[in-house]
Amino acid sequence: MKKTVIYGIFGILIILLTSCSKEEQVATVVETTEAEPIYAVTVTKAIQGELKDYLEFGGDVSAKTQIDVMPDAMGKVVAVNVKVGDYVYKDQSIAVIDASRAGMNYAQSAVKAPISGTITAVNAVVGGVASQQLSVAKIAKTEDLKISMNVPERYVSKIQIGQKAELKFDAYPGEVFEAVITEVSPVLDATSRTMGVNLELTKRDKRIKAGMFAKVKLITDTHSNIVIVSESALVNRYGDTYVFVVAPDSSVEKRVVKAGIRVDDKREILEGLNDGEEVVVRGQTLLEDGSKVNVVTVTE
Repeated sequence: MKKTVIYGIFGILIILLTSCSKEEQVATVVETTEAEPIYAVTVTKAIQGELKDYLEFGGDVSAKTQIDVMPDAMGKVVAVNVKVGDYVYKDQSIAVIDASRAGMNYAQSAVKAPISGTITAVNAVVGGVASQQLSVAKIAKTEDLKISMNVPERYVSKIQIGQKAELKFDAYPGEVFEAVITEVSPVLDATSRTMGVNLELTKRDKRIKAGMFAKVKLITDTHSNIVIVSESALVNRYGDTYVFVVAPDSSVEKRVVKAGIRVDDKREILEGLNDGEEVVVRGQTLLEDGSKVNVVTVTE
Protein backbone atom coordinates (compact mmCIF):
# COMPACT_ATOMS: atom_id res chain seq x y z
CA MET A 1 0.00 0.00 0.00
CA LYS A 2 2.80 2.42 0.85
CA LYS A 3 4.58 1.56 -2.38
CA THR A 4 1.42 2.34 -4.36
CA VAL A 5 1.10 5.76 -2.72
CA ILE A 6 4.76 6.51 -3.34
CA TYR A 7 4.48 5.51 -7.00
CA GLY A 8 1.37 7.69 -7.37
CA ILE A 9 3.06 10.77 -5.92
CA PHE A 10 6.12 10.17 -8.07
CA GLY A 11 3.93 9.95 -11.17
CA ILE A 12 2.23 13.24 -10.39
CA LEU A 13 5.60 14.95 -9.97
CA ILE A 14 6.77 13.61 -13.32
CA ILE A 15 3.62 14.94 -15.02
CA LEU A 16 4.05 18.38 -13.43
CA LEU A 17 7.71 18.56 -14.36
CA THR A 18 6.95 17.48 -17.92
CA SER A 19 4.22 20.11 -18.37
CA CYS A 20 6.50 22.85 -16.98
CA SER A 21 9.22 21.80 -19.36
CA LYS A 22 6.81 22.02 -22.31
CA GLU A 23 5.66 25.54 -21.31
CA GLU A 24 9.27 26.70 -21.09
CA GLN A 25 9.94 25.23 -24.52
CA VAL A 26 6.92 27.02 -26.01
CA ALA A 27 7.98 30.32 -24.43
CA THR A 28 11.48 29.83 -25.81
CA VAL A 29 10.13 29.18 -29.31
CA VAL A 30 7.95 32.29 -29.19
CA GLU A 31 10.85 34.47 -28.13
CA THR A 32 13.20 33.14 -30.79
CA THR A 33 10.73 33.22 -33.73
CA GLU A 34 9.33 36.75 -33.12
CA ALA A 35 11.15 38.98 -35.77
CA GLU A 36 11.42 42.76 -36.00
CA PRO A 37 9.19 44.10 -38.83
CA ILE A 38 10.90 45.46 -41.94
CA TYR A 39 9.07 48.13 -43.94
CA ALA A 40 9.33 48.52 -47.72
CA VAL A 41 10.00 52.17 -48.61
CA THR A 42 10.86 54.49 -51.47
CA VAL A 43 13.65 56.99 -50.88
CA THR A 44 15.24 60.00 -52.53
CA LYS A 45 18.34 62.06 -51.89
CA ALA A 46 18.33 65.59 -50.53
CA ILE A 47 20.15 67.83 -52.99
CA GLN A 48 21.70 71.26 -52.93
CA GLY A 49 20.20 73.58 -55.50
CA GLU A 50 18.00 76.58 -56.21
CA LEU A 51 14.28 77.21 -55.84
CA LYS A 52 12.40 80.01 -57.58
CA ASP A 53 9.09 81.02 -56.08
CA TYR A 54 6.70 82.37 -58.70
CA LEU A 55 3.27 83.61 -59.68
CA GLU A 56 1.48 82.55 -62.86
CA PHE A 57 -0.45 84.82 -65.20
CA GLY A 58 -1.58 84.95 -68.81
CA GLY A 59 -0.22 87.59 -71.20
CA ASP A 60 -0.92 88.83 -74.71
CA VAL A 61 1.91 89.48 -77.16
CA SER A 62 1.63 92.67 -79.18
CA ALA A 63 3.86 95.12 -81.03
CA LYS A 64 5.28 97.92 -78.90
CA THR A 65 4.63 100.38 -81.73
CA GLN A 66 1.47 100.12 -83.84
CA ILE A 67 0.04 103.01 -85.86
CA ASP A 68 -3.17 103.56 -87.79
CA VAL A 69 -2.44 105.28 -91.12
CA MET A 70 -4.99 108.01 -91.85
CA PRO A 71 -5.47 109.89 -95.16
CA ASP A 72 -5.06 113.67 -95.25
CA ALA A 73 -8.33 114.17 -97.11
CA MET A 74 -11.56 112.36 -97.84
CA GLY A 75 -11.84 110.80 -101.26
CA LYS A 76 -12.09 107.75 -103.48
CA VAL A 77 -9.42 105.08 -103.20
CA VAL A 78 -7.88 104.65 -106.64
CA ALA A 79 -4.92 102.43 -105.67
CA VAL A 80 -3.70 100.26 -102.80
CA ASN A 81 0.01 99.61 -103.00
CA VAL A 82 0.54 97.20 -100.08
CA LYS A 83 -0.80 93.99 -98.61
CA VAL A 84 -0.68 92.45 -95.15
CA GLY A 85 2.82 91.28 -94.29
CA ASP A 86 4.66 93.78 -96.49
CA TYR A 87 7.49 95.77 -94.95
CA VAL A 88 7.28 99.47 -95.72
CA TYR A 89 9.65 102.35 -95.11
CA LYS A 90 8.79 105.78 -93.80
CA ASP A 91 7.11 108.00 -96.44
CA GLN A 92 6.49 105.02 -98.74
CA SER A 93 3.16 105.24 -100.62
CA ILE A 94 0.53 102.93 -99.15
CA ALA A 95 -2.54 104.05 -101.11
CA VAL A 96 -3.65 106.78 -103.51
CA ILE A 97 -6.71 108.95 -102.87
CA ASP A 98 -8.64 111.06 -105.40
CA ALA A 99 -10.45 113.84 -103.57
CA SER A 100 -12.19 115.17 -106.73
CA ARG A 101 -15.91 115.88 -106.66
CA ALA A 102 -18.44 116.82 -109.30
CA GLY A 103 -17.23 120.05 -110.86
CA MET A 104 -14.10 120.05 -108.75
CA ASN A 105 -10.97 118.24 -109.89
CA TYR A 106 -8.00 117.74 -107.58
CA ALA A 107 -4.68 116.08 -108.02
CA GLN A 108 -4.46 112.59 -106.60
CA SER A 109 -2.66 112.36 -103.27
CA ALA A 110 -0.65 109.51 -101.78
CA VAL A 111 -1.20 108.17 -98.31
CA LYS A 112 2.31 107.70 -96.94
CA ALA A 113 3.66 105.49 -94.18
CA PRO A 114 4.46 107.62 -91.09
CA ILE A 115 7.00 105.05 -89.82
CA SER A 116 8.89 102.05 -91.11
CA GLY A 117 7.36 98.71 -90.19
CA THR A 118 5.23 95.78 -91.25
CA ILE A 119 1.70 96.11 -92.59
CA THR A 120 -0.56 94.24 -90.17
CA ALA A 121 -3.92 95.30 -91.64
CA VAL A 122 -5.23 96.90 -94.83
CA ASN A 123 -8.66 98.50 -94.54
CA ALA A 124 -8.85 100.34 -97.87
CA VAL A 125 -10.11 98.81 -101.13
CA VAL A 126 -9.92 100.22 -104.62
CA GLY A 127 -13.19 102.01 -105.41
CA GLY A 128 -14.03 102.55 -101.79
CA VAL A 129 -14.17 105.83 -99.94
CA ALA A 130 -11.48 106.88 -97.49
CA SER A 131 -12.04 109.46 -94.80
CA GLN A 132 -9.92 111.18 -92.21
CA GLN A 133 -11.71 109.23 -89.46
CA LEU A 134 -11.02 105.78 -90.92
CA SER A 135 -7.70 103.97 -90.98
CA VAL A 136 -6.38 103.00 -94.41
CA ALA A 137 -3.89 100.51 -92.94
CA LYS A 138 -2.01 99.58 -89.79
CA ILE A 139 1.77 99.51 -89.44
CA ALA A 140 3.58 97.80 -86.58
CA LYS A 141 7.20 97.31 -85.60
CA THR A 142 6.83 93.54 -85.22
CA GLU A 143 10.45 93.08 -84.22
CA ASP A 144 9.79 95.04 -80.99
CA LEU A 145 7.24 93.07 -78.98
CA LYS A 146 5.74 93.41 -75.54
CA ILE A 147 3.77 91.03 -73.38
CA SER A 148 0.88 92.67 -71.56
CA MET A 149 -0.82 91.19 -68.51
CA ASN A 150 -3.09 92.28 -65.69
CA VAL A 151 -2.02 91.54 -62.12
CA PRO A 152 -4.69 91.22 -59.38
CA GLU A 153 -4.51 93.72 -56.54
CA ARG A 154 -3.41 91.13 -53.94
CA TYR A 155 -0.13 90.55 -55.82
CA VAL A 156 0.76 94.21 -56.47
CA SER A 157 3.35 94.30 -53.70
CA LYS A 158 5.33 91.52 -55.40
CA ILE A 159 5.70 93.31 -58.75
CA GLN A 160 8.58 95.59 -59.71
CA ILE A 161 10.43 96.79 -62.81
CA GLY A 162 13.36 94.57 -63.74
CA GLN A 163 11.75 91.44 -62.31
CA LYS A 164 12.47 88.30 -64.33
CA ALA A 165 9.90 85.98 -65.83
CA GLU A 166 9.72 82.77 -67.84
CA LEU A 167 7.33 82.47 -70.79
CA LYS A 168 5.81 79.42 -72.44
CA PHE A 169 3.82 79.25 -75.67
CA ASP A 170 1.55 76.48 -76.91
CA ALA A 171 3.24 76.76 -80.31
CA TYR A 172 6.58 75.68 -78.81
CA PRO A 173 5.88 73.06 -76.10
CA GLY A 174 8.73 72.41 -73.70
CA GLU A 175 10.59 75.62 -74.55
CA VAL A 176 11.06 78.46 -72.07
CA PHE A 177 11.66 82.08 -73.12
CA GLU A 178 13.13 84.60 -70.70
CA ALA A 179 11.56 88.01 -70.19
CA VAL A 180 11.75 90.98 -67.86
CA ILE A 181 9.22 93.54 -66.57
CA THR A 182 9.73 96.90 -68.28
CA GLU A 183 6.56 98.83 -67.39
CA VAL A 184 4.27 98.87 -64.37
CA SER A 185 1.12 100.96 -64.31
CA PRO A 186 1.06 103.47 -61.44
CA VAL A 187 -2.69 102.97 -60.98
CA LEU A 188 -5.12 100.06 -60.83
CA ASP A 189 -8.19 99.61 -62.98
CA ALA A 190 -11.12 100.60 -60.77
CA THR A 191 -13.42 98.02 -62.36
CA SER A 192 -11.25 94.90 -62.41
CA ARG A 193 -8.91 95.89 -59.53
CA THR A 194 -5.93 94.84 -61.60
CA MET A 195 -2.65 96.55 -62.48
CA GLY A 196 -1.31 96.66 -66.02
CA VAL A 197 2.19 95.21 -66.45
CA ASN A 198 4.32 94.96 -69.60
CA LEU A 199 7.25 92.62 -70.20
CA GLU A 200 9.82 92.28 -72.97
CA LEU A 201 11.75 89.27 -74.16
CA THR A 202 15.36 89.23 -72.97
CA LYS A 203 16.40 88.03 -76.44
CA ARG A 204 14.47 88.70 -79.63
CA ASP A 205 13.05 85.60 -81.24
CA LYS A 206 11.42 85.67 -84.68
CA ARG A 207 9.23 82.73 -83.72
CA ILE A 208 7.30 84.88 -81.24
CA LYS A 209 4.63 86.86 -83.04
CA ALA A 210 2.13 89.54 -82.11
CA GLY A 211 -1.21 88.05 -81.15
CA MET A 212 0.21 85.01 -79.36
CA PHE A 213 -0.86 84.07 -75.83
CA ALA A 214 1.93 83.63 -73.28
CA LYS A 215 1.89 81.65 -70.05
CA VAL A 216 3.88 83.88 -67.73
CA LYS A 217 5.75 82.52 -64.71
CA LEU A 218 6.80 85.61 -62.77
CA ILE A 219 9.73 84.95 -60.44
CA THR A 220 9.02 86.57 -57.05
CA ASP A 221 11.78 85.05 -54.92
CA THR A 222 14.96 83.03 -55.54
CA HIS A 223 16.70 80.88 -52.90
CA SER A 224 20.14 79.59 -53.96
CA ASN A 225 22.53 77.03 -52.44
CA ILE A 226 19.83 75.44 -50.31
CA VAL A 227 18.97 71.85 -49.36
CA ILE A 228 15.93 70.62 -51.29
CA VAL A 229 13.76 67.52 -50.87
CA SER A 230 10.50 66.28 -52.27
CA GLU A 231 7.46 67.64 -50.45
CA SER A 232 6.26 64.05 -49.92
CA ALA A 233 9.26 63.38 -47.63
CA LEU A 234 7.91 65.72 -44.94
CA VAL A 235 5.69 64.31 -42.18
CA ASN A 236 3.67 66.56 -39.87
CA ARG A 237 2.61 65.11 -36.54
CA TYR A 238 1.67 66.85 -33.31
CA GLY A 239 2.92 70.20 -34.55
CA ASP A 240 6.38 68.94 -35.59
CA THR A 241 7.75 68.59 -39.11
CA TYR A 242 10.25 65.82 -39.66
CA VAL A 243 11.70 63.35 -42.14
CA PHE A 244 12.94 59.79 -41.87
CA VAL A 245 16.62 59.58 -42.79
CA VAL A 246 17.92 56.18 -43.91
CA ALA A 247 21.05 55.05 -42.03
CA PRO A 248 23.75 52.66 -43.40
CA ASP A 249 22.36 49.78 -41.27
CA SER A 250 18.96 50.06 -43.05
CA SER A 251 17.29 51.68 -40.06
CA VAL A 252 15.70 55.13 -40.11
CA GLU A 253 16.26 58.17 -37.96
CA LYS A 254 13.25 60.34 -37.20
CA ARG A 255 14.72 63.82 -37.58
CA VAL A 256 12.94 67.12 -36.92
CA VAL A 257 13.55 69.69 -39.67
CA LYS A 258 12.76 73.34 -40.31
CA ALA A 259 11.10 73.82 -43.71
CA GLY A 260 11.26 76.91 -45.92
CA ILE A 261 9.49 77.85 -49.14
CA ARG A 262 7.59 75.33 -51.24
CA VAL A 263 7.73 75.42 -55.05
CA ASP A 264 5.58 72.86 -56.87
CA ASP A 265 6.50 69.48 -55.30
CA LYS A 266 9.84 70.62 -53.86
CA ARG A 267 10.58 72.02 -50.40
CA GLU A 268 13.45 74.01 -48.95
CA ILE A 269 14.99 72.61 -45.75
CA LEU A 270 16.53 75.29 -43.57
CA GLU A 271 17.73 73.07 -40.71
CA GLY A 272 18.03 69.39 -39.86
CA LEU A 273 19.07 67.81 -43.16
CA ASN A 274 22.25 67.71 -45.20
CA ASP A 275 22.92 67.48 -48.92
CA GLY A 276 23.16 63.83 -50.10
CA GLU A 277 21.26 62.20 -47.22
CA GLU A 278 18.57 59.70 -48.19
CA VAL A 279 15.04 60.34 -46.94
CA VAL A 280 11.89 58.25 -47.18
CA VAL A 281 9.26 59.64 -49.56
CA ARG A 282 6.84 56.71 -49.62
CA GLY A 283 5.98 54.13 -46.97
CA GLN A 284 6.72 56.29 -43.91
CA THR A 285 3.21 56.07 -42.42
CA LEU A 286 4.08 53.30 -39.94
CA LEU A 287 7.71 54.24 -39.37
CA GLU A 288 9.14 55.25 -36.01
CA ASP A 289 12.64 56.19 -34.94
CA GLY A 290 14.91 53.15 -35.43
CA SER A 291 12.53 51.18 -37.65
CA LYS A 292 14.14 48.77 -40.11
CA VAL A 293 13.44 49.39 -43.78
CA ASN A 294 13.96 47.73 -47.14
CA VAL A 295 14.60 50.26 -49.90
CA VAL A 296 12.70 49.03 -52.94
CA THR A 297 12.90 52.18 -55.08
CA VAL A 298 15.20 55.19 -55.31
CA THR A 299 13.74 58.25 -57.04
CA GLU A 300 15.51 61.31 -58.39
